[in-house]
Amino acid sequence: MDTSAATRVGTLRVENLGLTYASASAERFTVLDIERMEIEPGAVVGITGPSGSGKTSLLYALTGIERPDRGAIRWGDVDITKLTERGRDKWRRQSIGFVFQDFHLIPGMTPMMNVLLPRTFDGFFIGPAMRRRAQELLELVKAPASRTSVALLSRGEQQRVGIARALLNRPGLIAADEPTASLDAESGRIVIDLLLSQAAATGATLLIVTHDPALLARLKRVYHLRGGRLLAT
Repeated sequence: MDTSAATRVGTLRVENLGLTYASASAERFTVLDIERMEIEPGAVVGITGPSGSGKTSLLYALTGIERPDRGAIRWGDVDITKLTERGRDKWRRQSIGFVFQDFHLIPGMTPMMNVLLPRTFDGFFIGPAMRRRAQELLELVKAPASRTSVALLSRGEQQRVGIARALLNRPGLIAADEPTASLDAESGRIVIDLLLSQAAATGATLLIVTHDPALLARLKRVYHLRGGRLLAT
């Protein structure tokens, strides 16, 4: 298995971050209000808090999926709030491996095809070397690569395919949104082990949104959110 170091995204520096959403009555309400946040390259960090505290919104903002109303989000020399939507998409594909809570797999495709799918977004030719890497990742995460459709997999197996897909391009940042949600204890433990071991092997920064006590207990640094504001770590 090739564990060559990931291309680092640099230090994260967040300043004066603000995000609001419109309510049903069209009034704006605050989702995020963060004065400052800093994470060094290669750090393993959890983000937790009660339901509705802004955890997923913060992860989406930090990865360029959500554009804030104000503030700066700098990864190294790149302020992603200054990029166009296309620019953020390109930066994200080059820099981030995202493990979604709902997996976002394509049901009619095999595990291998789902892992390789991100390579097609930029029109890259999928050669033998990349296919070998996808196969090695599926073996690493113990996902049944021979299944004809990911729809035939259990939730735990689907999550493992999602992790393999996130790791395909050796991202400098691995972002995971509730990666153990809806998984049994054993499947959750396997997912936690995979994320931590792969971040350690490549030197990637790892950001995890979770309310799972077993996962939080494995993390050295945890940010707590309440009402969109960061509390003491």
